[in-house]
Parts: sequence; structure tokens; C-alpha cells
Amino acid sequence: ALMGLCLAPLPLSAGLSTGEAPETSLRYWHWEEAGIAFRLTQRLPDQTRAFFAARGFDKPTRERIALSCVFQSEFRNIADSSAPLVEYDLSEWRIYVDGESRPLMVRETWQRIWEEYDVSRAAKIAFEWALLPTYQEYQSQDYNWGMTAYGLPPGTEFDLEFSWTRGNKQFTRRIENIECAPDIHPEPE
Repeated sequence: ALMGLCLAPLPLSAGLSTGEAPETSLRYWHWEEAGIAFRLTQRLPDQTRAFFAARGFDKPTRERIALSCVFQSEFRNIADSSAPLVEYDLSEWRIYVDGESRPLMVRETWQRIWEEYDVSRAAKIAFEWALLPTYQEYQSQDYNWGMTAYGLPPGTEFDLEFSWTRGNKQFTRRIENIECAPDIHPEPE
């Protein structure tokens, strides 16, 4: 619902636009190029806490997720049917913060983390289905959305280098100055 409330995007560079929902001040970054559309929308840690509380996660596990810089993410193949399929592998994507590079927290990362916590099988399944898949192929007009986690504290600014392949051509792009949502607790109006 928040995505529909966004103001008109402001072009920043080839393929990139940003904006924010006036009712929530949650920001988004939208990249569109070479037949793909990729969008990141901030999620407040409280949104993530509530989502996973409803799926059986206890307070320590909810906090671990909520304070990991979570975004609602959407990836679309917007090319016509004559174009080759698109694929991505999130394990190849890189986060840049303070001059250092690190990987995203993909499904496989979280599987290792859950070994430290008492997480039920049902909760693990719900969590996995809530995340954007680590690897995905898209035919023309296919899309998927889910959460992505970056393992950074609330309010942290970072750059994201992301890539995809169409046919035998690899694309790598970078979105700069993405900001993790702050850990604020706004009251409903």
C-alpha cells in the first residue's frame, strides 16, 4: 500500500529515481533499465517486528531481524516477450558502507543465524517465504517481491551494487546513498 502513496519519482541518474510516501516519510529507490525494474522501499523496524510477531517469532528473534536494515524489495522483468529471460543471484550483490564491502543477508545467511536461536520450523518457513529469493529467473512480465536485509543498524547509509543477466549479457549497477529506516515509533493518526 505504501508504494501506491509515493510522490512522483525524481530522476537522479540513468535508471534511478527516488521518492517518499508523504504519510510515512518512508523512502524508496527505483531502478529501471535494460528491461528490468528494481525497487527498494524502507521498512520501519516496528513494521518488521509486527510482521514477524504475527508469524511466531519471539522477541529476541524479531529484534535480530528488525534491526538488520530490512527493505521491501521488488524485481520485475518488464521487457517484451521477444527478450531473453532475466536472472539474478543476490549472493553476488554487494553492500558498500564506510569503504568496506559485504554481502546481503540472503536466505542461506539466515539459516545459519537461526542455529543460534530457538526458531520453530513453521517460523523458519514463514521467514524464508517473506524474503526475496536468493536466485530467481524471470520470463517477460514476471516479477517477485519480498524483504531483503542488509545487516546494518537503523539509519545507516550504504551503496548497493546489484547485478542481473539477460541472455548472455551481465549488467552491474550501483545505487548510492540508500538509507536504512530509522528505529522510530510513530503513533497512528
